[in-house]
This record gives sequence, structure tokens and C-alpha cells, in this order.
Amino acid sequence: MGLYQNRIVVKVGTSTLTNDMGQNDLRSFDRLACVLADVQNMGYEIILVSSGAIAVGANKLNMKTRPSSMRLKQASAAVGQCRIMYLYDKFFGDYDKTIAQILLNAEDIEMEEKKENLTNTFDSLLEMGIIPIVNENDSVSYTEIESEDRLFGDNDMLSSVVAVLCRAKKLVIFSDIDGFYNKDPRLHPDAKLIERITDIDEDILSLAGGAGSRRGTGGMKTKLQAARLATSQGIDTIITNGNNPASLYDIVKEERVGTLFAGKRTNGH
Repeated sequence: MGLYQNRIVVKVGTSTLTNDMGQNDLRSFDRLACVLADVQNMGYEIILVSSGAIAVGANKLNMKTRPSSMRLKQASAAVGQCRIMYLYDKFFGDYDKTIAQILLNAEDIEMEEKKENLTNTFDSLLEMGIIPIVNENDSVSYTEIESEDRLFGDNDMLSSVVAVLCRAKKLVIFSDIDGFYNKDPRLHPDAKLIERITDIDEDILSLAGGAGSRRGTGGMKTKLQAARLATSQGIDTIITNGNNPASLYDIVKEERVGTLFAGKRTNGH
């Protein structure tokens, strides 16, 4: 089965949806909705994988710091999931788009029957011009929140799994930095952006370091694991800065943005 050439999965993290104060970044929600709606109007099918439920829930509950206990994280996620979908519905509605919510757990993708049902759901929504918004089901799932090597790590892996499931041509991971560097640009001013990577080998993995920003949980390590899975299925994966969602216009025109992990072509494709 080939890839859908006009199908794009976009992943956005907590650090893009909240500002430096940890509050909801409404301008970011608006810009993201505007660009995704516009790109869909150009004939592309868009699936958005969004983190941020715990942080948005913590804001709604007026928590001064990010919750640390499992029960509070899950409570925040439950509140935040309503809030985040409300915000998406509002901003996408401004651009005349209908959204749908899909909450996933790891097990949903491992069972063949559920997997088939999910694929059919995605296909039906996309055929109707609806933008599915996907998140890990944080309020019931502890694997995403707590596991040592989180399966979905701030939804980076989730976005990759969704891209494979939906046979998307591209996976775009919006991060809080411009792409993949040869060393951490926050610590080393001379760090250089690597524009294209064709093989995610041990050398590349060793450059990834630990976790990422304060507000999210997905560092470069989980993004590389996500890129490795997607590229193995022929899916081009781009890591770039979520502060500039308009870069998606350049990405669909195949122009250089951030770091491109080239999908592996098999059987001459």
C-alpha cells in the first residue's frame, strides 16, 4: 500500500501552545489553526496530533506549578482535554473548519481490529474535509505520563504511529527549536543546524541528549525515535520551530525548512 501524497500529520507540543508564563498562548492556537485550514484549502488532508492537555488543564485549575502526582496529572488532563478542544474548535471555526477528537492508547494500535477501525475512522473524517485532532488518552493512560521511556513521549511517537497508520506522506513535528543541531543550541552558540539526515544511526542518536523544554516532556531523543519509525515506512519527517507554523507553506512546496529526515524509499518508490 502506498502513501497518500497529499496527507500530512502535524504534531504540536506543549511548548508551542503555552507561553513562557505557562499560560495558554492564544496567538499560537490562532496561527496554527489559520495555517492548517489554509493548507487544507490547498488540497491537503491534515491530521493534527496535539499535546498540552495537562498544561492547559493546570491553567484552567489555576495551579501555580505543573502537577507532579499521577492523580493530579490525570485530573488536569481530563479538564485540559475539554479546554484544549474548546480552543481548537473556536479557532478552527473562525476559518470555517470542522474538527474531530480522537483519543488513543498504545493498546488501540496494537490490536488488529481496533487498528482497522481507527484507520477507517481517520479515512472517513478526512474524506469529509474534517481535521482530526489526536491526543494520547492521558486521563486514563499512565504509560504516556509516567513510563520510564514513555511510549509516546509528549506525543512525538504518537504522531509517528498515526502517520504510519494513516499512510501520510509527511510528518511535521513542531518543536521549540528550529530543527536538529549537532549540539544543543541553548547551550552552544556555535551549534549548527543539520538540514538533511538520511540515516538515523547511533552517531545521530548520541547527539540528541536528554529531555526538552520545561513545559513539555519530549526532548530530541523522542523526536528522533519518532522520525526513525516514520522514515522506515517511507514517510518524510520534518522537525522545525512551532513558533512559525507558516513554515508549513514552504514544507508542502518541498522547500528546505528545519531538519528533514528523508523517508526510506523501497522497491524503487
